[in-house]
Amino acid sequence: MVKKIFLLCFLVGSIHASVYKNNCVSCHEKMPVKIDKFFYRYLLKYSSEDALKNALIKYLKNPTKEKTILQEGLLNRFGVKEKTTLNDKDLKKAVDEYWEIYKIFGKLK
Repeated sequence: MVKKIFLLCFLVGSIHASVYKNNCVSCHEKMPVKIDKFFYRYLLKYSSEDALKNALIKYLKNPTKEKTILQEGLLNRFGVKEKTTLNDKDLKKAVDEYWEIYKIFGKLK
């Protein structure tokens, strides 16, 4: 019984993680600038968890040159990202996981 509960928890956690990994990391792995660098640029600009998440979701739903945090050179090389195909629930899951992986709050000593 304990094994079944553990397996179920693991599978639920894996499904949650797969939205971010399958839809974000898979494309960003091919870029010369890793995905954590984008997080730190968002954090510098928006400072808080809520502001960062809201800005990122807003950008991913309707990417524009005015909303991007890309540096000019990367923007010229890669252009503006295409609009996300994720539904609101999955987009929120992906952004929440992105935050949890790269947040620095509570990790600094």
